[in-house]
Amino acid sequence: MEDSVSAWAERIRNAAATGTALCIVGGGSKQFYGRVQQGEILDVSSHRGVVSYEPTELVVTVRGGTPLAELEALLATQGQFLPFEPPHFAPGATVAGCVAAGLAGPRRATAGGVRDYVLGVKLLDGRGQVLTFGGQVMKNVAGYDVSRIIAGSLGTLGVILEVSLKVLPRPVAEATLHFAMSEADAIERLNQWGGQPLPLSASAWQEGGLTIRLSGAEAAVSTACQRLGGERLDAAESGAFWQGLREQTAAYFAAAATRPLWRLSVPSSAPPLKLAGTQLIEWGGAQRWLVGELPGEQIQARASALGGHASLFRGGNRDGEVFAPLAPALLALHRRLKTAFDPAGILNPGRLYQGF
Repeated sequence: MEDSVSAWAERIRNAAATGTALCIVGGGSKQFYGRVQQGEILDVSSHRGVVSYEPTELVVTVRGGTPLAELEALLATQGQFLPFEPPHFAPGATVAGCVAAGLAGPRRATAGGVRDYVLGVKLLDGRGQVLTFGGQVMKNVAGYDVSRIIAGSLGTLGVILEVSLKVLPRPVAEATLHFAMSEADAIERLNQWGGQPLPLSASAWQEGGLTIRLSGAEAAVSTACQRLGGERLDAAESGAFWQGLREQTAAYFAAAATRPLWRLSVPSSAPPLKLAGTQLIEWGGAQRWLVGELPGEQIQARASALGGHASLFRGGNRDGEVFAPLAPALLALHRRLKTAFDPAGILNPGRLYQGF
């Protein structure tokens, strides 16, 4: 393992000296995400394996190339899981790719996102230096914020060699309920339920139907089911439904395979988008998926008017900007971070925004 890291460090130093762009690749499951990748391939998938796992401490440390499925299987033996439900999108998905993409599944609104569970990272930066930030416990605040900014950085700040993640026990009981409901009524109902002591762990609305998941203690889930009513899905149907959302294999996403798929992040109480296209709503109303051919500027403008932002998740023109425009101050901060970690600008250049 150390020989591989040394070889990658040497290659990065040589690339920095010659200005050669490097495209960091692990499992390749999320290459569609972000702007078009550039540069010579730097395959880091061989750096894999569990460094340490302390079930009683709810923390695991693994190398970046470790298959995500392998980590989740290990956690399952102890009745534990990654609460943010990271999508795989392909069998080869890795832990480093999970963190670098910063994507979360249906449980995100109640459990938190990827960065909320990153305790520490070991990174190979654009100078070929191995840097370590954070630790293995939540109380270790030294460098903790640096660990968190790696989540969602898409490899633009360095190669993730190791990551320490907080894990949690799986819920004892779960139930999925379905209701026939309009979009506006679903948004209103989700915000009402969100302010009540209900064990909500996921929600999804599409084409006149609202589906919610309840997770927690047996008594809490049973009581909530009786209180809310609706049609209860059986375990197999429920599992397939949420897995389809998490991995985007559900019919809604499958039908959008050849069309632009937009992800809008807005306040959960925001009214209906009223944009042409087909829509799916998650995260208690805070995440709105939109499939359509509308100009990106129009979608961005509508998201901004609702107090949020939009990004082109799949398809469309990935040579242009796919993420929401940054305010000047925030753009300057991003550039400073890029310069601090990758002064030559060789690691996944332009993957997030044009020019860095």
